[in-house]
Amino acid sequence: MNLHLTGDMHAVTAAHNQLSAMVDNHLYFGNERELDLNAITWRRCLDVNDRALRNIVLGLGSSQDGVPRQSGFDITAASEVMAILALSTSLQDMRERLGRVVVGYTKKGRPVTAEELKAAGAMAVILREALKPNLLQTIENTPVFVHAGPFGNIAHGNSSIVADLIGIHTGDYLLTEAGFGADMGAERFFNIKCRVSGLVPDAAVIVATVRALKAHSGRHKVVAGRPLPPDMLAENPDEVLAGSANLKKQIENVMIHGVTPVVAINAFPEDFESEYDVIREVCTEMRVNCAVSHHFALGGNGATDLAEAVAEAANRPSNYRTLYPSDMGLREKITTIATQVYGADGVDFAPAAAQRLDLFERNGFGGFMVCIAKTHLSISSDRTLHGAPTGWRLPVREVRASAGAGYIYAVSGDMRTMPGLSSHPAAESIDLDEFGEIVGLY
Repeated sequence: MNLHLTGDMHAVTAAHNQLSAMVDNHLYFGNERELDLNAITWRRCLDVNDRALRNIVLGLGSSQDGVPRQSGFDITAASEVMAILALSTSLQDMRERLGRVVVGYTKKGRPVTAEELKAAGAMAVILREALKPNLLQTIENTPVFVHAGPFGNIAHGNSSIVADLIGIHTGDYLLTEAGFGADMGAERFFNIKCRVSGLVPDAAVIVATVRALKAHSGRHKVVAGRPLPPDMLAENPDEVLAGSANLKKQIENVMIHGVTPVVAINAFPEDFESEYDVIREVCTEMRVNCAVSHHFALGGNGATDLAEAVAEAANRPSNYRTLYPSDMGLREKITTIATQVYGADGVDFAPAAAQRLDLFERNGFGGFMVCIAKTHLSISSDRTLHGAPTGWRLPVREVRASAGAGYIYAVSGDMRTMPGLSSHPAAESIDLDEFGEIVGLY
């Protein structure tokens, strides 16, 4: 699945960069639409973490090499085209959404779209086959759709609506993924994806681990790509309890949308029963069901308790509701998510972000949904704050209009839409062995 299996990433990258090329071609041949060179918002994308491409200068060289201007790259999963692929309900809907993509603004503040540049049609052709979900199966022959991958902490972080619309008709239960924490993936599922798809959730599964709750106790330094601290794997129910504020807040984040949550305790061999007991007590306190799941080690037989808990929750009446109405102002929508889901005291908009919000509302984007890009390592915007922090405010330094996707995209703090590699990236360990087989990928 990571190496070329579905082809979605390649198609999105190609369609995105096709539009990028046509923007610069339009500038080269006279700029008929009067795009302001300082207000072109459409960048390029690449499915490789490469911090050196975050900010670049285009068109250097001779007069035949294009119009010099500043731009940059985002990672493909953060592309609006990926969001459009995931939110489209049909081929025609995708074509119309691509046409609404805003590539930049004129000096008078009027948005210029992909449709005006006559680029949307070719983009739709590139994405025509990619809109079809990819049918896979588990090792127990359960059908699975793997389709689309909008970034979980930057974009809306959910698999495709098309896959859900097909899957809902093929079994008694449809389980669909909403990426990263419930403060991001679930919030966007409820307030973005469900609005567009028209599907109403019956229950929500919150996946928790002992080690994650210990991390939220703030007593351990966890570094991505490095082994966990040995003392983090020692039996310590008190640390699990200390980090349980995070789980409680995530349960609340599901419940404020009127949906019944179930906590799945994802079991690891290093866990202890006393640590599970703490999570069970927390769930009892919050009046939600939980189950220890050994699906990784035992397959379906290890998840029967969880399946029964989910079935029971799904059979309860659902009172699903969105967090904000469409006619609420953009600032108020962002503030509602920040205060009710993240636990912030309020939002601080940078002057440039505030000016953009005014521009969006003048251009008729006020009814859009909102998607907040922030760290996935904390419910707050500060990756160093654990548990369920209070007494902080959400900083919004930048906002972008994803008009094709239908949402305003707010960037909080130092979030980057093009990640960088670590000092020792996984690529260093990936190779082919003497038989031509891949090694080091997992």
